[in-house]
Amino acid sequence: MSKVRRGGWSWGPVEGVSLRALSLGGGVQSTALALMTCHGVVGPRPDVMIFSDPGDEASLTMRHLDWLEAEVTRQTNGQMRCIRTSKGERLSDSIRRRARGRNGVRKDGEPNRFVSAPFFTANGGQGRRQCTREFKVEPITKVQRELLGFKPRQRIPPRSCEIWIGFSTDEVVRAGPSFERWTVHRFPLLEERMSRWDCEQWLRRHGYPVPPKSACVFCPYRSNAEWRWLKEHDPEAWNEAVEIDRLIRNTPGMKHAEYVHRSCVPLDEVDLSTAEDRGQGNMLEICEGGCGL
Repeated sequence: MSKVRRGGWSWGPVEGVSLRALSLGGGVQSTALALMTCHGVVGPRPDVMIFSDPGDEASLTMRHLDWLEAEVTRQTNGQMRCIRTSKGERLSDSIRRRARGRNGVRKDGEPNRFVSAPFFTANGGQGRRQCTREFKVEPITKVQRELLGFKPRQRIPPRSCEIWIGFSTDEVVRAGPSFERWTVHRFPLLEERMSRWDCEQWLRRHGYPVPPKSACVFCPYRSNAEWRWLKEHDPEAWNEAVEIDRLIRNTPGMKHAEYVHRSCVPLDEVDLSTAEDRGQGNMLEICEGGCGL
């Protein structure tokens, strides 16, 4: 059963909130948003940035996060701090445990429950996307509750927390109200009418590095260009993605084989070459701006 969005969302600052928090993903948009608030482009400045670590990010993303945290701390004299949190285990650990056919029990005696990811299935479908909520949203929500001083299941007054989310104009369909009555979502990049490309250009103009895409190394939403980049620039992450791709097809009790690549071909067998690599020149890349065809 889908969870109901009971909270709100705001165009501009929310008056009277007790906490402003930036949900930090570590990619282009949230990096630009964090640094833009240091420059006074958007405000009022959040009290804290919160990053939930699923444990399966590429090492390049984690190194970028180290840099970003230090840079924001320096520019704000420590007034906007970064908190890192996690679910307590890696999604890849859950996948490996399931592939072995023994989910086992947690330390508290309760059975381990497998969290599904939107892998592509051999019958043309996709798995449920539970990973974002359980490895990203819920750990961040827990930290917000703690920062407000409320224990689990304690009632928090409505509109107590303003949450900044770095959705750009390319992702406007993802924007929506909060699930919790006590939080209000705000999308400053939409307010500034900034796309991902705009965020990249803003970072370059100010001499900041443009980070790689932030996602688990085996995230099925990668494009061929992103898979190719991972293979060429982060062999360790690529090898882990290939391993996970193999494991999700060798899991006891699965109705349909799963794949991390949308072609439903084993990742290490996918042709990731470009048209130019195949001797077709670069004519096919001229209209990459996206006319919808």
